[in-house]
Amino acid sequence: MSEQTAMLSRPQIGAGVIILLSALMALTSLSTDIYLPAMPVMARELHGDAELTITGFLIGFTLAQLLWGPLSDHFGRKMPLFIGMALFVAGSVGCAMSTTMTQIVCWRVFQALGACTGPMLARAMIRDLFSRSQAAQMLSTLMLVMAIAPIGGPLLGGLIIKFSSWSLIFWLLAVTGLVMLLALLTLPETLPEERRVRATLKGAFANYIALLSNWRFMRYTLGLTLYYMAVYAFIAGSPLVYIRYYGVSPQHYGWLFAVNIVGVMSLSLVNRKLVQRFSLDVLLKTALSIAAAAAILLTIAAGFRVGGIVFLAMMIFIVFSMNGVIAATSTAAALDEVPEIAGAASALIGALQYGSGIVSSGMLALFSDSTPWTMSWIIGLFTSVAALVVLTSRRGH
Repeated sequence: MSEQTAMLSRPQIGAGVIILLSALMALTSLSTDIYLPAMPVMARELHGDAELTITGFLIGFTLAQLLWGPLSDHFGRKMPLFIGMALFVAGSVGCAMSTTMTQIVCWRVFQALGACTGPMLARAMIRDLFSRSQAAQMLSTLMLVMAIAPIGGPLLGGLIIKFSSWSLIFWLLAVTGLVMLLALLTLPETLPEERRVRATLKGAFANYIALLSNWRFMRYTLGLTLYYMAVYAFIAGSPLVYIRYYGVSPQHYGWLFAVNIVGVMSLSLVNRKLVQRFSLDVLLKTALSIAAAAAILLTIAAGFRVGGIVFLAMMIFIVFSMNGVIAATSTAAALDEVPEIAGAASALIGALQYGSGIVSSGMLALFSDSTPWTMSWIIGLFTSVAALVVLTSRRGH
């Protein structure tokens, strides 16, 4: 059966489903970004290091995806989503009721076990429904909508902490998860019985070994992972650079961060048109080349301490904005190489993508010199290597 015929036999989706899939993909950003303004208060009241709540979430998020991927290929997409949303609601309630930092870090790990099903299975469902180029176009659409979370999340969290306590933020997340759990009832199952993996779950987990040895899949996945190491270096390092080194106020820092998200949204919008005219490989190579060039200029400027905050912000904007093209094209291209195990593939992509943040934050803590230099060379290093991986390898068949 041809790909076109197969696509015609799959469920048709409307605007409501697209909005729900976007919300599922935005769940990760919302779960972290919304309480960033409350972290100082949490650290003071719970007598601990609030940054550990982010580390705990990323660890849980990374490892859990490796479990949910094979399960979704075996049982379909909807059942893991229902279980995941229920875990997310329970984890959010646990966070809201925590009285020590240890408790909230543990509940954040639990929360991540459920939160990871949203973006991972949303990507897999898009691949279930659309062909290679169409999937890239739809992923760009979803990224355009989901980018609202990292812009609005900190603003909403700041408003809540101004008038109430930090626990209300987690109660709001619990209510959000409950609403999404009910909304899942309207979501069609995108993986029919005849296309599910029939092997045992033990055999399904063996798919990870096959994926790791599949260079056609891994070239795109590694490119995305290395690029996200640079992205997380900015996310973790920018508060110190902007606020402590350059003296930007916390309120204005939020807007400096948000302008990069606007760049991602703009490029995602443009990418929806570009994928209709150019191949995914061409778009990915071009975007990574532009990001690498800007990252190298950023590294040079930071090393010689020239350009100041304006030049740094401009180069960061270019590097970060390319995410609007890189994430969609690399994910769609990688999943297109292994459509028969898209769930496991999406899980591995997500695990490596979000797990990269653990590496970046660790390097920042290890090599930090309280200047923009450490953040800049980490961004320059990983963006350049990502570009080299994609540019110097040929897509095989």
